[in-house]
Amino acid sequence: MGDPAIDENISAFGLTNFRGINHQFGMLRTDRSRHVYIIGQTGAGKSGTLELFALSDIFQGHGYAIIDPHGDFAVDNLRFIPGSRMDDVVYFNPADTAFPLGFNPLEVTNPSQKTNISSEVIGVLKRMFGESWGPRLEYILRYTILALLDRPTTTMLDITRMLTDKKFRKETLEYCTDAVVLQFWNVEFASWNDKFQSEAIAPVLNKVGAFTANPVIRNIIGQPKSTFNIRQIMDEGKILVVNLSKGLIGEDNAAILGAFMVTKIQLAAMSRSDIAKIEDRRPFYLYVDEFQNFATDSFATILSEARKYGLNLTVANQYISQMTETVRDAVFGNVGTMISFRVSADDAPILSKQFEPQFEPNDLLQMHNRDFVINMVINGEKAPAFSARTLQLPPEQIDNTGRIIENTRRQYSRARAEVEAEISAAIQVPQNLQPRPQQQQQQPQSQAQAKVWPVDSGAVAVSQIIGSSLQTPAQSTSPDTDPTDEKPKRKRTRTRKRKPTNQTNDTPSN
Repeated sequence: MGDPAIDENISAFGLTNFRGINHQFGMLRTDRSRHVYIIGQTGAGKSGTLELFALSDIFQGHGYAIIDPHGDFAVDNLRFIPGSRMDDVVYFNPADTAFPLGFNPLEVTNPSQKTNISSEVIGVLKRMFGESWGPRLEYILRYTILALLDRPTTTMLDITRMLTDKKFRKETLEYCTDAVVLQFWNVEFASWNDKFQSEAIAPVLNKVGAFTANPVIRNIIGQPKSTFNIRQIMDEGKILVVNLSKGLIGEDNAAILGAFMVTKIQLAAMSRSDIAKIEDRRPFYLYVDEFQNFATDSFATILSEARKYGLNLTVANQYISQMTETVRDAVFGNVGTMISFRVSADDAPILSKQFEPQFEPNDLLQMHNRDFVINMVINGEKAPAFSARTLQLPPEQIDNTGRIIENTRRQYSRARAEVEAEISAAIQVPQNLQPRPQQQQQQPQSQAQAKVWPVDSGAVAVSQIIGSSLQTPAQSTSPDTDPTDEKPKRKRTRTRKRKPTNQTNDTPSN
């Protein structure tokens, strides 16, 4: 192994500290393909380690993506990007509301991936719905998305339109060629009465509507064509920095947007199957801080299969309990290198098993900031665990952040007014729902009627879904249950006549 400070095949990040002997070391890039997991409490040093790995990618000319829910890692990384790589950077920052980038989770660039796109989007939506998720809800959403993926220029805004706008649904199904999807919409869904339809789709309108109601989110996901190509970024060794600071768009929306981004990166990597030789698939590095916020159940698939597509993950979080059981098993079962900074008393006994027999639980509780223990892969083989200390970050040189932002705006964004005009034109109120002259004269009544949702008795505009509160029969049901699991009732075709009642008082008088 060469000098890690200058060897382009090594990502340097630490100094050994065993018995006071300090040797700089790093990881071979071939070993990084086995993925890296970093855990540690706030301020212990995990963010600095992420930055050191990314710095090696910057200066050695490799491509990578950062997904950061806090913003600090993303902003700090931009400061280290030299002028020679400035044109490689796409800076995705929802806070730059004047120039939104387009990111369409439902965009189909390869028709053969429609099934994969549908499954991954369903996985993200499952996170969105939480405990209110149910089999009927998944059933409806799956057929909604499968139908929309056949429609050109579809976006996330069209999910609610597909469920509430008859005319839009009919137009969409004209593009659909899947007989099973057509059977669902033209036969099964059409047979449901109005009340059952309302109850079936209300959870979708509530959850998806809340996500798209944020104008910052809407201006990003409402653009039919993504303004940057993730597969191209990967193949050309470019840089994607995603700043999902929660302050502007909220924690839940940041998590959903980040999960969609991880999904798109995964799908872009899988599309590399069209490159015959694995060695021809250019390595690309993905950094995800607080990754549990964005990990769906398919995260296990990413860890187990990403390597053969040239996608190398480095993920970090603070506590084991933040991960679901599925994700936790995927991490401990598939990650080649594990780095632990100071951790909680609950996590120390679990993690110490990864570093036995060299370290015990107490060792993981008493470390100073920047000190860590590591169980790493060296030349494809597991090495015994050892302790170390992170390198100091180098001093910043010329900060090109401002130029990177301007470059991203120029190449990958559109003006907000242009985007909003396009979205408004796409979701304008249908003619049959526009107010008539006599309705316009009765303002209080028309405003009250605007809150009533005539589901499937006519078309309902997405602009109403976004702007109004839902008033559906399903609002009386518990948010934690799926009312759509009930059996649909048949429409009543005739009324039953009542027998006349006797109006006289038959009670005998005293």
